[in-house]
Amino acid sequence: MSRAEGGAGDQGRSAATESDLARTGLARLLQGWAPEERRTSRRVDPWPATALAAALDQEAPVLLDGRPLPPLWHWLTLVDHCTATEVGEDGHPARGALLPPIPNRRRMFAGGRLRQFGPVTVGSRLDCCSRVSAVRVKSGRSGELAFVTVHHQLAIGGVAVAEEEQDLVYRSGPPAGSGRQPSPSADAGSAPRSPDWRFDTMADPVLLFRFSALTYNSHRIHYDRPYATEVEGHPGLVVQGPLLALLALELPRRHAPDERVVSFDYRLTRPVFAPVLLTSAGRRDGDLVEVAVGATGQAPSLVATARLG
Repeated sequence: MSRAEGGAGDQGRSAATESDLARTGLARLLQGWAPEERRTSRRVDPWPATALAAALDQEAPVLLDGRPLPPLWHWLTLVDHCTATEVGEDGHPARGALLPPIPNRRRMFAGGRLRQFGPVTVGSRLDCCSRVSAVRVKSGRSGELAFVTVHHQLAIGGVAVAEEEQDLVYRSGPPAGSGRQPSPSADAGSAPRSPDWRFDTMADPVLLFRFSALTYNSHRIHYDRPYATEVEGHPGLVVQGPLLALLALELPRRHAPDERVVSFDYRLTRPVFAPVLLTSAGRRDGDLVEVAVGATGQAPSLVATARLG
């Protein structure tokens, strides 16, 4: 399951209605694009979870067979393993099952939603069915943007354990070396006031490299500073959006370990660049936790709401 991209589009009936697509350049490229569902089945191995906990400098959860993974840690199980010939110059897959047919494609992870019905357990066989559920084209300050939502249905032994949606934003990128990047979202959200829970994480190049390795994410903006700054025009290495989401979920994992996260809605509002000290802050109101993650002392890069069971 890719948090970075999908695959070069098969032609067919569009997942979005025609009214969703303005008649523009990206809309014409995406008109009729509807890739087939992709099915993945993997055993939930404890090693990636142990490695992620080590990268976050935290004690690993109990990972005996039958014990649950923390929410969204299944990302480490359902990673894409594309071949070397499928990788583009930027380190991302150039082709894949759910990637939109956009030339010089640039991708941004925009957020997502998780509904957890039951645990994803260590040692189980996790089945995932992925499909494109929505396609929208909008015009922003940096030009046309294609918003693609990918829906994942997770099951163990034929029983649904979770549903997940990921929102991805694509654009046709500038030529190499132009250094033009989209502006941050104007609707950036804010950190909760007087947080009940809080911790800091140093997001340095080592953490970004280790997280990229665990998620099999070879996009060069996360570990190749000359490429990130000189080719794609970023001021530094880009902190992975999925890492920010997992840092948000560290709040209930660390502070309410006996309660279960039953839903998690999160939105990326602005990029953040390493090295940087990140603050994860959450304020609880009953079974709801409002969360923000971002550079310490600045507007957040991720805002989220978690519901505890």
